[in-house]
Amino acid sequence: MCPFIISCLINGNYSLLHMEVEKHTQEKIEQLGIRIKEFREKKGYTNAEKFAYEHGISRSQYAQYEKGKDLRFSSLVKLIHSFGTTLDEFFSEGFKDS
Repeated sequence: MCPFIISCLINGNYSLLHMEVEKHTQEKIEQLGIRIKEFREKKGYTNAEKFAYEHGISRSQYAQYEKGKDLRFSSLVKLIHSFGTTLDEFFSEGFKDS
């Protein structure tokens, strides 16, 4: 377990721990947005709206995904399928731990 987490738990500093977890979560969601954009570009789409339209995804919602906004797992699975890849391949890179 991370020394920071252990320290927070020992000292009872749960609000600081909660803030750190939220920060970590947001970082991962932002990395997810970057990875989604990378795959769209890898498929040859320079325009996000065109990709979304051609794959039956709301253009405004897709834009939120690339901006690193939270999304449902079912939406992520649909996107990964649209990229013609697997969950394993999608998550194989681009997600560094901090």
